Amino acid sequence: MENNKLLRKFISPVSFIVIGALARLIPHAPNFTPVAAMALFGGTHLNKKQAFIVPLLIMFISDLFICFDSLEMRIFVYGSFLITVLIGIFLKGRINFKNIILASLISSILFFVITNFAVWAFTPLYLKTFAGLVSCFTMALPFFRNTLLGDLFYTGAIFGSYSLANSWYYKYRLAVTK
Repeated sequence: MENNKLLRKFISPVSFIVIGALARLIPHAPNFTPVAAMALFGGTHLNKKQAFIVPLLIMFISDLFICFDSLEMRIFVYGSFLITVLIGIFLKGRINFKNIILASLISSILFFVITNFAVWAFTPLYLKTFAGLVSCFTMALPFFRNTLLGDLFYTGAIFGSYSLANSWYYKYRLAVTK
């Protein structure tokens, strides 16, 4: 029975978010990170309070090791992930391959739009004109590719491994109770 509790605790949603956060600390291509996948997963598998707190707390802690640029940028970056949590909450009870892929793509697009608007608005890198905004978004396209690929990869990895672990757990539990 003790092994059963330990196994169940290991496959808790929070453990999958923590593993995802650790992946943020290893070397990776720019924007190829598990953060949106963690937020989406948290929204679908945690209660609302945990869904908002756990991914943002992990993001904040990992930011202490990676970087912490301006407060304005962090507000927009974290805000985009809060929206991704909301998308995950909306998906509760509707989890299937198509919905998860669609949610991941929407999250990637929102992150791109929100954060690059913030880069244009709060940094001196671009003129505060429509042409400057277009230039900002154009220069960010290579990062968008990595965002899309990273979000799809990590969303598949986190949701897939959690589903697989739960499947194994229930098979193990069924075998033990026979």
